[in-house]
Amino acid sequence: MITVKRYINNAKDWDAFVSSANNGTIFHTRRFLSYHPEDRFSDHSLEFYKKEKLVSILPAAEVKSGDTFQLVSHPGASMGSFVVPEDLSFADSLEIVAQLTEYAKANKFDNIRLTQPPTIYSRRSSNYIDFALQRNGFQYTKREVSSVLFLEKTIESTLAKFKQTHRTAVRKAERSGVVVKQSGDYKAFYEILSKNLSIRHGVKPTHTLNELLHLKDLFPDKVNLFGAYLEDKMVAGVVNFIASENVVLAFYISHDEDYQEARPINLLFYKIFAWAIDHHYSIFDFGIFTVNEEPNMGLARFKENFGASGQFRDTLELQL
Repeated sequence: MITVKRYINNAKDWDAFVSSANNGTIFHTRRFLSYHPEDRFSDHSLEFYKKEKLVSILPAAEVKSGDTFQLVSHPGASMGSFVVPEDLSFADSLEIVAQLTEYAKANKFDNIRLTQPPTIYSRRSSNYIDFALQRNGFQYTKREVSSVLFLEKTIESTLAKFKQTHRTAVRKAERSGVVVKQSGDYKAFYEILSKNLSIRHGVKPTHTLNELLHLKDLFPDKVNLFGAYLEDKMVAGVVNFIASENVVLAFYISHDEDYQEARPINLLFYKIFAWAIDHHYSIFDFGIFTVNEEPNMGLARFKENFGASGQFRDTLELQL
């Protein structure tokens, strides 16, 4: 029988489980979740045990919206839901989800909302949890689409996937004198990012500059910034998270539109792909190009021109 316990100060064992799991990512770790200020979220993460052995974890938080009391796959992370081992059985999958439902009812939650990691984050592809969620009455409430590029074994083979317009743009950036390198100048990048988001969408970045720097300190080997420079001035940048052992995720992408004609973003991604291949990563996740299922067609085309295709990032809910 599987039992449920609320997470309480067990970070070392929790993170060890994530690192060995089938679908664990940087976003599931306590190290990542703990960077948030303590008063930002009301953590209600769960651990699932079978004969005193940890068989699944669920990063989660309590969210009150009006009169509704929700258990939410952690809102401080890009993706969440259950983290499970490679050898999780079908029977255990069904019971884990059933036990979550019973736990939520017993603790007076009105509904449960989970955001699944795309299948690319699994070492072994399995839809057991997806089936178990539907079996227990969960409904898909949102299906965002993320652009994903499967990297070839060489940068030359990966470049061959680019549409001609993007290959031409890479050469144009090189002729324009654009230089791409890893950078520690997060402040310069953040200024570009903040300006772009303000002009285009009237919003601020998800993280403050200090939070971004704190994440870099927490994960020095898993967070990096690549910058594109013209005459020593950063004109574009990408902050990557090494989300799992195979996948690099572009968390922030931005460029100075005054230098758009030099095509720095195209060369920037070309160099990032080369770096990823050299470090034995096989998948590059550009992130979603839909917001509440409304697609940004220009962004979709831009990523497709690198050879990317789409994968779902699903959110499911259960009304209790």
